[in-house]
Amino acid sequence: MLRSTFLHFEGIGPATEAALWRAGVRDWSEFLDAVPAMGMAGARGTTFVRDVEASERAFAEGDAGWFARRLPAAEHWRMYPSFQSTTAYLDIETTSLSPYEGIVTVVTVHGGGETRTFIAEENLEELPAFLRRFGVLVTFNGRMFDVPFLSVRFPQLQPPPAHIDLRFLFYRLGQAGGLKRIEERLGLGTRAGVEGIRGLDAVRLWEEYRRGSPAALDRLVRYNRADTVNLEPLLRYASSELSRRLLGPRPGPGAAPAH
Repeated sequence: MLRSTFLHFEGIGPATEAALWRAGVRDWSEFLDAVPAMGMAGARGTTFVRDVEASERAFAEGDAGWFARRLPAAEHWRMYPSFQSTTAYLDIETTSLSPYEGIVTVVTVHGGGETRTFIAEENLEELPAFLRRFGVLVTFNGRMFDVPFLSVRFPQLQPPPAHIDLRFLFYRLGQAGGLKRIEERLGLGTRAGVEGIRGLDAVRLWEEYRRGSPAALDRLVRYNRADTVNLEPLLRYASSELSRRLLGPRPGPGAAPAH
């Protein structure tokens, strides 16, 4: 989807981008070929050549930050799967709904070929350095919850430059509700061994662990890891569905150029 995106080009808005798609322009190279037919040659055409060259360079260099700065936050999902190798799926557990009243207990990051869990009073301090290796962050309601919590816990935290919040993507797809309800509705992800556990149970499990139950921590970690790993098939579904709805079928030969 990223190579079909033109919103980050100077002077291209949603309406023009949609017109390009309807005319069958689905790639930056096709865009340059279409510029003369669009009546945008001359100085404007030169600007578009510059935009395409810069996009190709950032794409080749794997510079997620370049695209994140130029695309609206709501459109960061378009970077998937082009930056799949530097995508981090993240979920946290806490003892409160407020970052000023509770603490972060468990955090799992899934990406880069591994799944790592960070636990308070054990290795949680290693989380900020680990996150710096990624260019794209994927959460469910992370803009409202996970990132604010982590920012209070780690004031110098630098999250990945691009952030895909699946809660809002699924809302665009008409799928309201929490993470587990959406998983169940779509039949995505697995919760083998942690079926039925919910957010309040995570608080209870942490309290049981603090009272001396290693089994409670093990169950909490497995629950948190399920929340995190399940984000990957959810993003795959949402990205595919949004791309299909936006792009539509490619028009056949003889389609009129965009204006």
